[in-house]
Parts: sequence; structure tokens; C-alpha cells
Amino acid sequence: MRKYGWNTVRDLIFRNPSVVTQEPPVNEGDENTERGNWSSKREYILSTIGYAVGLGNIWRFPYLAYKNGGGAFLIPYFVMLVVTGIPLFFLESSLGQFCSQGPINTWRAVPILQGVGIAMVMVTLIVSIYYNVILAYSLYYMFASFQSPLPWSSCVSTYSNCSNTPSVSCNVSGVLVANWTQENITCPLSDVITASVQSPSEHYWDRVALQRSSGLSETGPVVWHLALCLLLSSIIVAAALARGIKSSGKVVYFTATFPYVVIITLLIRGVTLEGARDGIEFYIGSQSNLTKLTEAQIWKDAATQTFYSLSIGWGGVMTLASYNNFHNNVFKDAFVVTLTNAGTSVIAGFAIFSILGHMAHIYNMPVGEVVKEGFGLAFIAYPDALSKLPVSPLWSVLFFFMLLTVGLDSQFAGIEVILTCLSDACPKMFKNKHALLTVTTCAGLYLLGLPCVTQAGIYWVTLIDQFVASWVLLVLVLLEIIGISYIYGGNRFIKDIEMMLGKKSFTFWLWWRACWFFISPCIIAVILVWSLMTFTPPLYGTVPFPGWGLALGWCMVGFILLWIPVIAVYKLIRTEGSPWKRLKLLCSPSKKWHPYLDVHRGERYSEERCCRMKNLDNKLDEDINVNVISSSWL
Repeated sequence: MRKYGWNTVRDLIFRNPSVVTQEPPVNEGDENTERGNWSSKREYILSTIGYAVGLGNIWRFPYLAYKNGGGAFLIPYFVMLVVTGIPLFFLESSLGQFCSQGPINTWRAVPILQGVGIAMVMVTLIVSIYYNVILAYSLYYMFASFQSPLPWSSCVSTYSNCSNTPSVSCNVSGVLVANWTQENITCPLSDVITASVQSPSEHYWDRVALQRSSGLSETGPVVWHLALCLLLSSIIVAAALARGIKSSGKVVYFTATFPYVVIITLLIRGVTLEGARDGIEFYIGSQSNLTKLTEAQIWKDAATQTFYSLSIGWGGVMTLASYNNFHNNVFKDAFVVTLTNAGTSVIAGFAIFSILGHMAHIYNMPVGEVVKEGFGLAFIAYPDALSKLPVSPLWSVLFFFMLLTVGLDSQFAGIEVILTCLSDACPKMFKNKHALLTVTTCAGLYLLGLPCVTQAGIYWVTLIDQFVASWVLLVLVLLEIIGISYIYGGNRFIKDIEMMLGKKSFTFWLWWRACWFFISPCIIAVILVWSLMTFTPPLYGTVPFPGWGLALGWCMVGFILLWIPVIAVYKLIRTEGSPWKRLKLLCSPSKKWHPYLDVHRGERYSEERCCRMKNLDNKLDEDINVNVISSSWL
């Protein structure tokens, strides 16, 4: 009876006596029997680590470290982790756990900003479309790796602009020397000239895997092997989420841990290869350039990587935390997840650069010439390096299976954001229909992803990535931290957290107040302004996007951000009273803002207190609302 409460049990028995003979509900053992909870703390930690540790940890962080002075990059990276990453992750986790709701209903705390929650879900929805396509790429390459030799290890004879050996020359006193490495000539990196021929792996990526067209305007037919892989990835995601967190929580025991097995295996193999030391030194060794710390760009790159790698602003952190028990130690969890994410990025860099160093050694090229980022690293440079190893199919299968599992964890959380918001919005409609809702959502995402597996698909993926998963998130998080710290009230938010964690000292909260009120919003604002000032139209390689394509990208941005003013205006119109009174009311928590279960609401959110507040004089009520806003700094 403690699970349901006496009133619930009484109503069930007297209104439907047969209920005592029925099977118990699926969530009977959970603290929150309506929404459900994680079966164990481990499932939450693994799911959150899997969500935070994404493809960017593998194909973006190592390149940024190499680009920004190697080991010197770690200093601003960990500084930004402390002043922005951990505080914002702690804030979002606490919000989700406190109210046990998804990113839309969480904004009952500040109703006028509920459009921010909808915008987060829209970002996740759009990004989930192309993230599913990246899973399809990984599946295709994994299946293609079951061949010996690997299909991208040599050129197809019918293609003239492909060479098994890169053509690299050195500009020595104005003369191009092709065999400068054999003549013991030291060539500065700035004088190395690479001929415009494709390597076998680049040729395979463009001509076989993608069948890439000349640009976004040339759509071409659907590439059916990618469409089938896209279907398979959608089926895998739907199967894993069929029972919500109860099924995905079991899957992550494998998908969240297996990548670490592969990364460590590749690292051990990589450091034993000839030339690995050169690669590691380029990454984070003796060639680290500490003078880079005086440049503003390295700090901007560190802050951006920290921000995006933790998936802050997508709604996933709130969603996963919303299934925690109310008194879960979310403070400790924030440190575990964020530090694990940072450590994974560093270790993955060693695994990547050790093998790239070996490839540079084989080609007699500087390491800087073989380093790429993004798709170029995952599907061109690294597969090329793996093809040079003994038993190359084995290493290739392991690498692409690792990419698949890393991507699946992030996709699980992204789809769960959408499903949770739908379930929270219409709990009666979707009750006991989670599997049907999951299949319908995954089927819809599959259909929306089909344009991304045409011959122009890679351009669509790049367009979405550059416009949607970029500075738009900075806008959302800046509004999020302003809404919670300044409008809802930092002091009130801290009291909410103490309801979950217990009373903390004033000095304990000094650092978090400094971050939430000043440091984090200032850094985010600077990065946002800088990103907008330095924005350049995206390219894929050297291929520009047509004007209508760029216009479509801005339309996606507008579609996401437009929810914020539209919802605010809609709520202002629907609220009664003078304009000032409406604004004050919408800047105060709604009546539905409270812990999900009655037993956790305590004196601060009890029904008796709400009744007393309703009976207060209107003048006093207005004074209280003003004080709520003006006392945010206390």
C-alpha cells in the first residue's frame, strides 16, 4: 500500500474488486508507478554516459586538440569543463529529476519560456533524422568490412583520378621535388604540396558508399544500400526503446561499455605500430604549442567542444534524469558523467592518432597531411589507416561497430526525448501504448531520413548539422540559464535541489551561484556573439551550397527559434489581467510546477500552502511575485 497510497488502493478495490486478482502493473516496483523509474542507478549512469559520449568525442575532439596546440588544448578544455560543462549539466539534471517531466513540462517553472522546451525537442527531432543516417553509414561500412582485402584498400581501375599512393611534392627553392623523403630533404609543412587525386578510401566513400552527386541541386536517386541500412538502424532503435527505459536500460549495458573495449584495444594495437609515436606527438606530445593559450580561438574551441560534447540544450539530459528516484544524488552523477566524457575524448585521441601516425609513416607524409575531422576522419582517413594493418578486416569491423554503438546510445536518448514529451503531454492517450508510439516515431524518422540517403544526401546531412546543431543550441541554453537563475530564482532553485539532496551549507553553493548567475551565461553569450560574427556559409569539402539551400538552412533555424516568441505571445493572450500582471504571472511558476509525487512535495509545494496562497489579497500577491523576480540573486 505504500507504493500506491491508501486512497488509490481503496478506489481500486471498491470500484473494481477484480483488480486484486489482476497482474501487477509493469512499474509496480518503481517509486513513480505512473511514469516508471530506472531499474537501477547503473542503468541511468550508463545511459547518460552513452548519451554524452557521442561521435564528436571520436572524430572532433582529437582534431581540435591537434589544431590548437596539442597538449596545450587540454588546459582550456578542462577549465571550460569546470566553469560551464559541469554547472550546466548539474542544472539540467536537477531540473529533470525534481519535476520528473520532459523538457517541455519542465518549463512550468517559467511558463513564459515554455517555447524553449519545445525548441529543444525540435532540435532533437531534426538532428535525430541525420544521426540515424550516420548510423546507416556505420552499418554499411561494418558490413563492407567483412571482406579481405578491404574494398577501400585499392583503387577501382576504371576511375582515373584515384591513386593508391598519394602524390606529395616539396617546394624546394621553387622546384617541386616528388621524392623529397628519399633524398633526406627536410620539408617544412608549409612547403608540402599534395596533388589533387583521391585516395582509395576517399574514392570508395564518394563513389561507392555515397554515390555522391555534384551538389545539393542534383538530388539523384535513393542509394538503396544506404536506405536498407537506414531501415535496419531504425529497427534496432525501435526494438531497444519498445518498452522505454526498461528495455533501453538493459541495452546500454552493452552499447555504453563496448566502445571502451574497442578504444582500449585500438590504442594498445596502435602504440605498437611503427610511426605511432609521431602521431601521438602531433596529438598531445612534445610538439604541443603552449603559445596557443594566448590566442582567443583555442578558448572558443574548448568551450564549444565542452558544451556540445555533453549534449546540453538538447533536452536529453533532463529527460534521462526525469526517470530517477526523487532523492537520487544527481550532484555526484553530474561529476561522474562529465569527467567520464572528458576522459573518453582524451583516450580516443590517443587511439586515433597512434594509427594515423602509422599511416603517415607508410606514406612518408607528415602527420598533419593525413589528419581530418568529422566524416573525413571516420570514413576516409581512419579506414585508410586500418587497411594498412595486418588482419585489417577485424580492426575495421571493430571500429565501425564501435561507431555504431556510440551513435546508438545518443540516438536512444534523442528518441526518448520525443517519446517522453508526447507521453507527458497525453498520458492517458499513450498509456500502455509505448511500443506503438515508438514504432510510429521511428518509422516517421526513417521516411524523413530518405532524402539524406539520396546521391545528394551528404549535403543534406551537412546542411542540417551546420545550421541546426550549432549556435542555435547556444541561444536555447542562454535562455535556459537566464530563465532559471534570474526569472525563476537561483535561491528558489537551490532550495528545490536541497529537497532532493538534503540541506547544504551556504559556502557549498557559492561556486554554483557564481557559475549559474555570471560565469556560464557570460561565456555562452560571448561564444554566441562570436559564432554569429564569424559565421560563414557551410561547404562540403570544396562544394558550396546553392542560395536556396542556405535559405532552407535559415528556415530550419527560424522554425526552431520561432517557438519561443510564439508560445510567449500565446500565453500572454490567454492569461487574464493587465499586461503587466500577465507578464508577472507567466514569470512565476505555474500551479503544476512541483515534484511529481505528493509524498515529495513537503511544505513548500503542499496543497494546503497552495490554497493559502490563493486566498491572499491581490495586492500582497503582486508584491510576492515582484519579490520572486527581484530576489533571484539572494
